[in-house]
Amino acid sequence: MEGLALDVRDVTKTFPRGGLLGLLGPRRERERIVALAGINLAVRRGEILGLLGPNGSGKSTLVRLIATLLLPDSGQITVFGHDAQREPRAVRRLINRVSADAAFFKGLTAMENLLFTARLYGLSGRTARRRASEILARLGLDGLSLHRPLEQLSRGTQQKVAIARAFLTAPVLLLLDEPTTGLDPHSRREVQRFILEVREDHDASVLLTTHAMEEAERLSDRIAIIDEGRIVACDTPTSLRERFRLNGHLPSLEEVFLALTGKPLEEERCACSVN
Repeated sequence: MEGLALDVRDVTKTFPRGGLLGLLGPRRERERIVALAGINLAVRRGEILGLLGPNGSGKSTLVRLIATLLLPDSGQITVFGHDAQREPRAVRRLINRVSADAAFFKGLTAMENLLFTARLYGLSGRTARRRASEILARLGLDGLSLHRPLEQLSRGTQQKVAIARAFLTAPVLLLLDEPTTGLDPHSRREVQRFILEVREDHDASVLLTTHAMEEAERLSDRIAIIDEGRIVACDTPTSLRERFRLNGHLPSLEEVFLALTGKPLEEERCACSVN
């Protein structure tokens, strides 16, 4: 379909119960857990699609599939027309990912980690230093933080560096898996503003998972809600709330989420297609 940054069609994914050890047990014990059950999702060019779901709903599994870190059992994922299974290198050049548990070389400084990533993407040292300094300054990090080992920085500061690393390579599809986890309210706002700026200035498309309803409603053009590996709703925040209006009461997004899943988002650790 034209105009799509991401197109996920009929994707399923299962895992052996008990991890890899589950594959070694007796046949009757080789049960599989369904993580995704026929997911269809599309992100338009320049769109921010928020993905909400309880813990274990399949959000992070879906992000890892799109990032080519996992292979689907069936179905197809394309990023700007490139098949994620057949053309993984082409897909990786177009995307970057931020997760709540970003991996670093903890003994290296923030700047050294960023420069290492930049060289992997073919950026010169001078260009990488300039971009890194600009991005980190916009995220509210002072110059001293750039030259301290990551292991000496707070969890929130490390997360800012992870976000800077993702934006450093100017990806056209950003996979943001709970990107503001561990940030204080002020830093969270800075990151949110930066996400909107990148979308406007660089025409980036974004798939965002978050536990923060306010964040999802503020940033997302559309919101998809996933539960137990299946899509239960996908629409604009306003339309989702209007759908559950009762006796003149316009529910909050959290109330909509509870109505659809029966589970509070905070206690749990889209797929939607474009017609």
